Amino acid sequence: MTYCVGLSLREGLVLLADTRTNAGLDNIATFSKLYTAAVPGDRVLGLLSAGNLAVTQSVWNRLQEGVLLDGTVHTLLSVPSMFRAAQLVGAAIRATWTADGPAMQAQGVAFDVSMILGGQIAGGPPRLYLVYAAGNFIEATPDTPFLQIGEHKYGKPILDRALTWETPLTDAIKLALVSMDSTLRSNVTVGMPLDLMVIRADALHIALLRRITDEDAYFRTLREGWSAALREAYRALPPPDWPMS
Repeated sequence: MTYCVGLSLREGLVLLADTRTNAGLDNIATFSKLYTAAVPGDRVLGLLSAGNLAVTQSVWNRLQEGVLLDGTVHTLLSVPSMFRAAQLVGAAIRATWTADGPAMQAQGVAFDVSMILGGQIAGGPPRLYLVYAAGNFIEATPDTPFLQIGEHKYGKPILDRALTWETPLTDAIKLALVSMDSTLRSNVTVGMPLDLMVIRADALHIALLRRITDEDAYFRTLREGWSAALREAYRALPPPDWPMS
């Protein structure tokens, strides 16, 4: 299983993914689910993936080699806009289905893939998309400034309560990590290390690309502080005054 989250903010984008993959309880491995494509000064893009590892890796390889879009072969380094980049990811997913989907169906293997694409291309604003297995997609908005794929239910409440379009990037990083920590604590199929990417609006380069391990001092401080704060918050709430016999 996987948990990936993308945040779309006035100041830029935050992308975060775990790295655990498993094909049964005794076959667990670490694979990065964050892919990057950048030309400083022209474009910066990050792609998060969830689903069948063979499918997601095939999609990424197709995107690197080139995918046919409206009669022209493009990569993420050649498309003219983020909207076209999202279309290209969708086209790569459909091409992978055409090549491998029928054989997977014959073997009873689900064609399971979803991706979050975030970034900025010169001449346009930063944008964040969730691309589905059919190749269609939705976009984050100021009203709904985050997108999730994989095991998302544990990490959603903190984002619903605290994240807004105006949240500063530094606070958004904290919220993304708290969201991930909530998932790590509740689902053993999501695991360390984590991959974090930060993109500042209009900078057109990667502001931060970091692999976060169990030994990361800041992440340990954050997860311990969040747990302590939750315990103190519930203790500070008044007890129920309902009569009990």
